[in-house]
Amino acid sequence: MLQRLERIEKLREGGAQAAVLLGEVRALLSDGERWLASERPEGLDDARAALDGCRAGLGDGEEVVTGTAV
Repeated sequence: MLQRLERIEKLREGGAQAAVLLGEVRALLSDGERWLASERPEGLDDARAALDGCRAGLGDGEEVVTGTAV
């Protein structure tokens, strides 16, 4: 997931189109969902809630800005 975050940052710095960045962010969310599904230990409720919030934001057309807290 860290590699994908770095890739997103490089794309953003390089002036990539929003659609490209959005595709990468969606893929990052999928990666996070797969990680959560494989881990399932206690205490991941905050991580799950953060992913749900990101997914909802993408669905609502909210702007995604790297380097800002959710």
